[in-house]
Amino acid sequence: MSHKRGQMKLSFGMIFSIFLIIIFIAFAVYAITKFINLQKTIQIESFVKNLQTDVDRAWGPAGRTFSNETYSLPNKVEAVCFTNNEFNNLMFRSSKLIKGKNIEHLDIIGMTLSGDPYCISNTDGKVKLIISKDFGEDLVTITRQ
Repeated sequence: MSHKRGQMKLSFGMIFSIFLIIIFIAFAVYAITKFINLQKTIQIESFVKNLQTDVDRAWGPAGRTFSNETYSLPNKVEAVCFTNNEFNNLMFRSSKLIKGKNIEHLDIIGMTLSGDPYCISNTDGKVKLIISKDFGEDLVTITRQ
């Protein structure tokens, strides 16, 4: 009487193929994560550039200017904060560290009188701002919509 046992043999080629598939999937996940983070960084830089452009537009002409603006930001940014700091007057409140920026031609002292920093929350990826400059004012003020 002979007993037959089920025996599974994996060749070296099969094991190597499985190993390569795992490495490929890990690399794909890593690359997608980096690409998404790059997209968020570009979105933040685009926000800063567009905000500076809108502030420059309001600051430039003599007279009264007023505009409602809506900007897109990643959801990881909880709020946009303006602070009375000579180097970085624009900060981002987030769970991750995001480098501050400097926006020119802002009345930071007036904006931060009620509290420093003056923060405007990011709701569903949108930040709504009022950019204004009145007659006789030299600098632009940003308030919540």
